[in-house]
Amino acid sequence: MTETTLRGSCHCGRVQFSVRTALPLHVLDCNCSICRMGDFLHLIVPKSAFELREGESELSEYRFNTGIARHFFCKHCGIKPFYVPRSNPDGIDVNARCLTHVPLDELIIEPFDDNDRDAETARIAHLSRA
Repeated sequence: MTETTLRGSCHCGRVQFSVRTALPLHVLDCNCSICRMGDFLHLIVPKSAFELREGESELSEYRFNTGIARHFFCKHCGIKPFYVPRSNPDGIDVNARCLTHVPLDELIIEPFDDNDRDAETARIAHLSRA
């Protein structure tokens, strides 16, 4: 595995971030309603591996259900480039689809079954640890 820093943004570019991660990218495809409807591909990293470079004031926050997950959307284009996940509240979950120059066909995509949330959360608990 090779460590790299990738950049990403929302659609309009007002929100920009970078993330340190290993290649190849291993991402999760969750079947819960908000992830499925938003077509979010999860790259969970420790908070220390994430940097919000621009646009903090351009973000709007949405919480639902337990209120633990903090979903951040660009106020202008509506894209959710990252959020604080309920499964890993000590990390950041980046939408791999918002990363620049990352071919989606080179991602290693694993399913995350929200119907068995406790087991799945335990399986990925290590992802947000530094």
